[in-house]
Amino acid sequence: MSDNMTTGSADIVDLWATGQDLPDWFTEAMAVPREEAFVEVGGQKVHYFRWGKRGNPPLLLTHGFLAHARCFAFIAPFLAEEYDIVAYDLAGMGESEIGAEFEGDQRAADMVALADALDLFSGSVKPKIIAHSFGSGVALTAMELAGERFGGLIICDLMIMRPEKLMQHFKGGGGPPGSGKSDKPNNIYADYETARGRFVLAPSQGVQTPFLLEYMAYHSMRRVEDGDEKGWSWKFNPKVFHRSENDQAKWLQAPQRIADLQHRLAIIYGENSKLFDGDSAAYLRELGGTHIPMIAVPHAEHHLMLDQPLAFVTALRSVLALWDIP
Repeated sequence: MSDNMTTGSADIVDLWATGQDLPDWFTEAMAVPREEAFVEVGGQKVHYFRWGKRGNPPLLLTHGFLAHARCFAFIAPFLAEEYDIVAYDLAGMGESEIGAEFEGDQRAADMVALADALDLFSGSVKPKIIAHSFGSGVALTAMELAGERFGGLIICDLMIMRPEKLMQHFKGGGGPPGSGKSDKPNNIYADYETARGRFVLAPSQGVQTPFLLEYMAYHSMRRVEDGDEKGWSWKFNPKVFHRSENDQAKWLQAPQRIADLQHRLAIIYGENSKLFDGDSAAYLRELGGTHIPMIAVPHAEHHLMLDQPLAFVTALRSVLALWDIP
């Protein structure tokens, strides 16, 4: 293993792992070598992980709202034999910095710039994007901006609903992802247990793999030791909660944008998801998306990698294998 390579085993610490039943597949996946580093994009440091061999077909992975690249840390190793994989933290989430401009087209432009900075466009095979939830919205815009540079996009459980259902979702308090205030500093909790008690999944759902929830919760927080302020707080920057005036309009437009995308596309969703269901798939087909493969992961809700991680890996492998056929 080279000096700049480690393994995800360092992520397994007593504070979250004690008392958890960690299956062999997880510990073996976390033992796969990975690079962890930062790269500058648009003047901001972007945190990323990288697995696999340089020169293999590249994959670019990103996460949902308020999540971070570690949601793929136990998924990517199953693809590392065949691919060169980068998973990164979106601006203001995880370990990535956030600048003055970070919404909409800027996030998408940063995704393209990140792929450029990490030489994902330098080989003979175009990089493919795998993105979950909010990250899928970023990736969709990136494909509209520079789709000819990518080999395809796998959307994972992006919120897609008919207009009347979507507006009802908003009125019921579901809203676009996130409910915090962009000008309110993150709370600081006296101890880890108190902070952990504030970590919840959105949308709310049951926990099928408790150890993965504990893993994600721990790595969503950071220790704070700044003068008199000591304790635990969130890694994300509150600025990510800022909403543009046309935010709801963008969610209404997303289904048609997906159906109209003139690049290779597939959708993987949780069979029991609250944000993408069988009617979402039917709606996309009605809009012209009959060419898009849409794969439901059995027993999974919105958080595919936490609900059914191995079934999710199988779905990803299947799409990628079909796309890799000359």
